[in-house]
Amino acid sequence: MEHQHSFRKIFLVPIGRHSLLYGLLLVLSGIFILPVFWMFSTSLHDLPGVFAQPFRWIPDKLQWENYLRAVTLLPFHTYLINTVVITGAAMVATVLSCSLVAYGFARLRFRGRDLLFILCLATMMLPGQVTMIPLYVMFAKVGWVDTFWPLIVPSLFGSPFYVFLLRQFFLRIPKELDEAALLDGGNRLRVYWSVILPLSRPALATVLIFTFIGTWNDFLGPLIYINSPEKATLTLALNLMKAQIVGTGTTEWNVLMAGSLLVMLPNVVVFFLAQKQFIRGISVGGLKR
Repeated sequence: MEHQHSFRKIFLVPIGRHSLLYGLLLVLSGIFILPVFWMFSTSLHDLPGVFAQPFRWIPDKLQWENYLRAVTLLPFHTYLINTVVITGAAMVATVLSCSLVAYGFARLRFRGRDLLFILCLATMMLPGQVTMIPLYVMFAKVGWVDTFWPLIVPSLFGSPFYVFLLRQFFLRIPKELDEAALLDGGNRLRVYWSVILPLSRPALATVLIFTFIGTWNDFLGPLIYINSPEKATLTLALNLMKAQIVGTGTTEWNVLMAGSLLVMLPNVVVFFLAQKQFIRGISVGGLKR
């Protein structure tokens, strides 16, 4: 009887819990994947098949030419270059600015440091809609409207969430490494560049992924500041595919879904390539020292 109780406790109970957990994860995964699968299915239909009732998830003839039309309907390569330039610059600026501020909060001792850190975190409660108009007025006065600068320069001032994430990670790095570098003749900037950053790759990868996804998919920022079609980003290009801009007389939803999948694809690729570093950076960065 005692052996049966031990067997049930060791094997059956964990199996039951894991089955319930994996079943729940499977259901949630299906809910999130279903819209993506619908987009993929729609991108392979012809236009009448998009609105056919009932909707056929797998059409009789796969319209792969929709993807070719999506990249030739508009100067897709121009919008891709614009997006890559803005995203790349924002990633570099965000990592440098946030890591420098986080290093100061984690390693430097000065009066009012904790209060200043609390004020930094408090800015996360300020919605972006509050500063939208003042920022636009400021950028308009310096002549930056219809340029890439309003989409890049704010990254130089960091993000409180990324500062918090990096600070928590930096606190887990032993201070003895800093002291050893200082004894060898290095200064604080040298410690930051040669000691802290190389040991913080998971946290830096997390910040890079978040920044890439946020900037690559940003629609509101380019919509506000970009006026010239040749300076548009990919998200604006999807909006330009509508009938009133292209002039076809109707919105080609199948082509629009093909373009949306192409724009979304880099997000998936980047995440899968750096998922280990991303998960480690999130899990470790949120722990206390």
